[in-house]
Amino acid sequence: MGIIKTAKLIYEYVQHDEENKVAEVNRAVDAVDIDIETGEFVAVLGHNGSGKSTLAKHMNALLLPTEGTIWVGEDDTKNEGALWKIRQTAGMVFQNPDNQIVASIVEEDVGFGPENMGVETRKIWERVDESLKAVGMTAYRTFSPNRLSGGQKQRVAIAGVMAMRPKCIVLDEPTAMLDPNGRKEVIRTVRELNEKENITVILITHYMEEAISADRIIVMDDGKVVMEGKPKEVFSQVDRLKEYRLDVPQMTELAFELRKEGLTLPEDILTIEEMVEALCRLR
Repeated sequence: MGIIKTAKLIYEYVQHDEENKVAEVNRAVDAVDIDIETGEFVAVLGHNGSGKSTLAKHMNALLLPTEGTIWVGEDDTKNEGALWKIRQTAGMVFQNPDNQIVASIVEEDVGFGPENMGVETRKIWERVDESLKAVGMTAYRTFSPNRLSGGQKQRVAIAGVMAMRPKCIVLDEPTAMLDPNGRKEVIRTVRELNEKENITVILITHYMEEAISADRIIVMDDGKVVMEGKPKEVFSQVDRLKEYRLDVPQMTELAFELRKEGLTLPEDILTIEEMVEALCRLR
């Protein structure tokens, strides 16, 4: 079994009218089957309202299924007795780092999670050191988070989750509130954690460029998984992605338009380097 597995996962939420009667039942996640292996980097894409963030909240048991099952490690999230273990296995990083930062000093914030878990003091500081080093924030350990940029705050939030030693980090649109430089910082950090620490990464995003380096992409629409595969396999289907109201990476889009003009370019170009190489071959 992988680190995250779902079987016919359904989540419905109920809307009530002014008299608090059930007005409408909406299905945000609709019979989703996924299996994520330990050490994988998986990007989940979808437009607003596609169900991707609702799915992410199930991976940390912030939401429980209406029907179906999700396992985190070997634990069913509906098992209340396993809740603590589930949240140690899969840590969550949200859109707004200010909602996750609780202390007035960076290093104290990173140590907050392990302290709550009852980790002994010496080991807490070891974890703080390791986590800050892993996200490149050691030099800022005595700073107030208020003095940091958005990208730096998000890296501190990731360090705080890392210090709890999860096997998997679920990032729910972690760069949505950041400028382009902050986005690059955070994605570079996440990629390094995956490659160097073998931490499973599940990245929920609507920025296509962030998904290029993933091992696998899952595309959601209307609560369902509608596409799945390696980045080159998924992004080469430009017309289909546009049907789901999604963009593709800039170089993929450029290659798509140039093919319309008659240039013989591969369909799976993702990066500037691949574009340059393909154009040089044409010469």
